[in-house]
Amino acid sequence: MPKQVHYNAAEHISEDTAADPYLRPAFSLSSRVRRMVWNICWLLFYRPSPRPFHAWRSFLLRLFGATMGPNCHFYPGSKIWAPWNLICADQVTAADGAEIYNPAPVELGSHAILSQQAYLCGATHDYDDPAFPLIAYRMTLGPYAWVCARASVAPGVNLAEGAVLGLGSVATRNLDAWSIYAGSPAVKVKDRRPHSH
Repeated sequence: MPKQVHYNAAEHISEDTAADPYLRPAFSLSSRVRRMVWNICWLLFYRPSPRPFHAWRSFLLRLFGATMGPNCHFYPGSKIWAPWNLICADQVTAADGAEIYNPAPVELGSHAILSQQAYLCGATHDYDDPAFPLIAYRMTLGPYAWVCARASVAPGVNLAEGAVLGLGSVATRNLDAWSIYAGSPAVKVKDRRPHSH
């Protein structure tokens, strides 16, 4: 699946907001206020919640527009930049320290896992444009995909069903189904036995 640009700040933010393009906001005022309210909620109600309270954290994410399937396990140290851009099937897990930077929609398939300090990066900047605008991409992790601890997924990169990104690896290209990748940039190292329940 090719990269799909979902949001380009240059198309949404007026040049009149600042003479220096590097000083222009990447998002509208309403978007920034919405994220501020979510960050306060995360700090007061999500982060301090007891580890077993997965249903409570799913409720908070739904309250801010996330689609959460049954039995999702988002731990209190996980971070979601924009819950309204999060779409989860059943039994999705985000461990403590896992971070989803999702200015554009991110979809996590059934039984997808983000281990400790895994990072999904959903946006970058157009470095060829003098205004250096933020550009955000839709991203998908297929069912049974696993981003291991401290691994990172670059903007617009998708993991097919059952793909595994190894410890501390960096995915800069789409990962094939039922394959295991490692390294920086990640390369395929072996196949994974397909399974489902």
